[in-house]
Amino acid sequence: MNAAIYPGTFDPLTFGHLDVIERASRIFDRLIVAVGVNASKEPLFTIQERMDLVREVVAPLANVEVDSFDGLLVEYCRRKQVHALIRGLRAFSDFEYEFQMALTNRKLAPEIETIFLMPKETHSYLSSSMVRGIAAMKGNIEEFVPPAVREALERRVVPRVIRNDAASEE
Repeated sequence: MNAAIYPGTFDPLTFGHLDVIERASRIFDRLIVAVGVNASKEPLFTIQERMDLVREVVAPLANVEVDSFDGLLVEYCRRKQVHALIRGLRAFSDFEYEFQMALTNRKLAPEIETIFLMPKETHSYLSSSMVRGIAAMKGNIEEFVPPAVREALERRVVPRVIRNDAASEE
């Protein structure tokens, strides 16, 4: 069975992420969407919330599973006995960082290959941070994220913005 891991923070999962997941799930027999713990980021959603949202959105894809990881990605790949990493490239600006990461991973674990997939051009500009920013300003995000993610963002972000607005009026 050929398998791959698509790692990310997914805070939140966007249509760009989902497009890469769908493409990778057609290429590989088994795809693990690995939700990462990143100490340098302060996620809006907990690791469990992000996993639950991803699980809900990818439920129709029978060969996709959701897991979490902490630490070196190549070590996680070894534990899972997976030799292919999927990385999404949105724009040329992503390439330099992703290229450096792929070469570093190759140095650490030469048996693991990195495969770059591009989302549809209609989603190529999307980023999770952009979506969080729009949601925080009460903007319409329905074209950027699946319905379950939109609902979770609205529950999480809008009350926080309203509380901040109320606090600033005092």
